[in-house]
Amino acid sequence: MSSFIQLIKKGNTSSGIAALGNAGIAILKGVAASFSGSGTMFASAMHSVADAINQGFVFSGSVLAERAPSKRFPTGFGRVINIFCMVAVIVVTIMAYETIKEGFHLLNHPAHATNFWLSLIVLLISVGVDGGILIKAMKEIVKETRSEAKGTAIVSAAIRNVGRAAPPTRLVFYEDVVATSGALLALVAVIIAQFTSFDRFDGIATMLIGLLMVFVAFKVGYDNMIGLIGVAAPKVIEERIAQIILEDSDVRDINKMRIIQEGRFYHVDGYIELRKGLTLADADDIKYRVRDKLLADPDISDVTLGIIEDDELQSWNKKEEVEIIRSSYMK
Repeated sequence: MSSFIQLIKKGNTSSGIAALGNAGIAILKGVAASFSGSGTMFASAMHSVADAINQGFVFSGSVLAERAPSKRFPTGFGRVINIFCMVAVIVVTIMAYETIKEGFHLLNHPAHATNFWLSLIVLLISVGVDGGILIKAMKEIVKETRSEAKGTAIVSAAIRNVGRAAPPTRLVFYEDVVATSGALLALVAVIIAQFTSFDRFDGIATMLIGLLMVFVAFKVGYDNMIGLIGVAAPKVIEERIAQIILEDSDVRDINKMRIIQEGRFYHVDGYIELRKGLTLADADDIKYRVRDKLLADPDISDVTLGIIEDDELQSWNKKEEVEIIRSSYMK
């Protein structure tokens, strides 16, 4: 039981909070949609239902992905989260279809919305909750990618680094960008419907929300499809790992290195070149020392290193600062 609780604690925080927040918002929007007859309120409620289901499902996947490797699954369960995210994509796609269909219906048969103040209050609450979840997701992206951004700088940092965040964090970020945008769009539609005679905007806004959901489904689906296949780590991760290796005074070069991303973890496989004149015992000690340094990184779950003697040829040439580090040790 205690080990299960520990796994729960390791689950993706953003998706867990988002699931609870969107479940509450979905209920409020559903009640408001049934009383007001607003199409955009219905679309926004559908999106919140999809978000709550997806993010709860993804949180469960993130918990399972934290299970330790076993004899049967020696590389761990990192890709489980990609499977859960792919199922979430199916839910978003179905909800997007229903939303676009409802928007098309409202475009051809406009409905007059009622209970303006109820809709307004619910949507303002929705913007606040979805916006808060979005900010939380941005902070998680900054934390996971080890960015130094603070304050308002986290917005630009999150947008730049979202591709390197864990799959569930990316899902929450994309979905809540759409959720916040959709709530604002629904708010505008409700106000326009109340104070103007342009009743077709309700259908237009509903269809726009549905199209935004399609974008999320496509983007998240693509990211997790390549994650299931097995994708190479981003260059910035590769360079960070190379720097850790080359910081060791006995390492002269990296002959070959392959880094595969599984969920939010990385598997490192490579050959390092050591200085000449070492005994096999000393070389083994250096290899294990470098391996332990890499495994101290919380994002790295598995390291396999081979050792060869320095061939005096520069094999690793990924970034100028890595070259500087290596050349300083070769002097």
